[in-house]
Amino acid sequence: MIVSKRGDWLAARVGPEILMMSMEKGLYLGLSETGARIWELVDELGLFEPICRQLETEFEVDREVCEKEVRSFLEELAENGAIDPVPSADPALSRA
Repeated sequence: MIVSKRGDWLAARVGPEILMMSMEKGLYLGLSETGARIWELVDELGLFEPICRQLETEFEVDREVCEKEVRSFLEELAENGAIDPVPSADPALSRA
């Protein structure tokens, strides 16, 4: 899955967390430390599988658990209009 940020979301780091706001949607979101890191990795890596691999290293989490949690988090961001997840046509790029 290819993941890119969408819309007019503004984000600001506050300690280990990120606060996000969309004037267009009138929404505010607060991301935990892990959610904040995923948000940063969307810019840096943009692909589901590399994001999960990086998080597995940083947070010492099991691959299956990581993939499940990241997928759920990205789905929530997509529902709020913060990202566009696009299935990858190349299976070598992502297993998602």
